[in-house]
Amino acid sequence: VQLQASGGGLVQPGGSLRLSCAASGFTLDDYAIGWFRQAPGKEREFVAGIRWRGSVHYADSVKGRFTISRDNAKNTVFLQMNNLKPEDTAIYYCAARLGYPALSALRTMNYDYWGQGTLVTVSS
Repeated sequence: VQLQASGGGLVQPGGSLRLSCAASGFTLDDYAIGWFRQAPGKEREFVAGIRWRGSVHYADSVKGRFTISRDNAKNTVFLQMNNLKPEDTAIYYCAARLGYPALSALRTMNYDYWGQGTLVTVSS
């Protein structure tokens, strides 16, 4: 059972990246997925979450810039990040939780599985 986050890299301010979270050993169909990030010297914070029926929830800091989506056929969840800012620099992690939690719970609940993280650096 594994979650693999990928797609990070170095991008200039205003640029875009798309992160992927691929599951192996289990299917994501019945799972809620969350994206989190941790910047150097800071605590991990919630970025975005999606339930298995597709309803989504975002942190205020990324609303209007980031979009979370899922492709159950590919067993993958995506995080499209546009208009990136230097303060978005962090290691991004995806996590999976079995069930159908309340949207607000996506940011605080315990998750069953975590990916290893992918580094996003926004700098000119």
